[in-house]
Amino acid sequence: MKKKWLSASNISTGVMVVFLAAMVLNPEVKAWTIQTLMKVGLFQPKIDKQPDDASTDPLPNVLFRDGDGITVNIASLKGKVVFVNFWATWCPPCIAEMPSIDALYGKFKDNENVVFLMVDVDGNHEKSVSFMKKHHYALEVVSPASEIPTVFMQGSIPTTVILSKEGKMVYRHEGAADYNSAELVDMIVKLSR
Repeated sequence: MKKKWLSASNISTGVMVVFLAAMVLNPEVKAWTIQTLMKVGLFQPKIDKQPDDASTDPLPNVLFRDGDGITVNIASLKGKVVFVNFWATWCPPCIAEMPSIDALYGKFKDNENVVFLMVDVDGNHEKSVSFMKKHHYALEVVSPASEIPTVFMQGSIPTTVILSKEGKMVYRHEGAADYNSAELVDMIVKLSR
């Protein structure tokens, strides 16, 4: 008996192989897959600390530089809630979570008590700004201007940190997450009062 090559099983296997190859070769495809999984409820930020549970240890200072060369000292942002995201343009999980961060930023962009720092860990500011423009994100990019202490980032990206107005770390997450969740919005609203 002659084997049929155009069977449903062979076609579905072929589609799956092409999809998996595209995920490996193209970060945009992998990011799209992660974003789709976010929409069904996966990759939600786990908020296990409340502002009162923040570490009492003082955080080391870290410096960032914006596109104009102006240095931003994280210690100088005390009195504001600071959302810090360490990311890179080549990182699929970073790309996947960017729409949710942009949406979160849209909710707080007029709140003078909340600051967003999108830290390009590659230090290629032009490439990062181009990425933001290409995707129509309103987020401003900064680059590290000093060594990043491990309390902020231990080498894994994306890593997101939220600091309270008192300068205490109240949230830290490694990996992609949907940051436009109601729980996280409520947390930032409470922190910014």
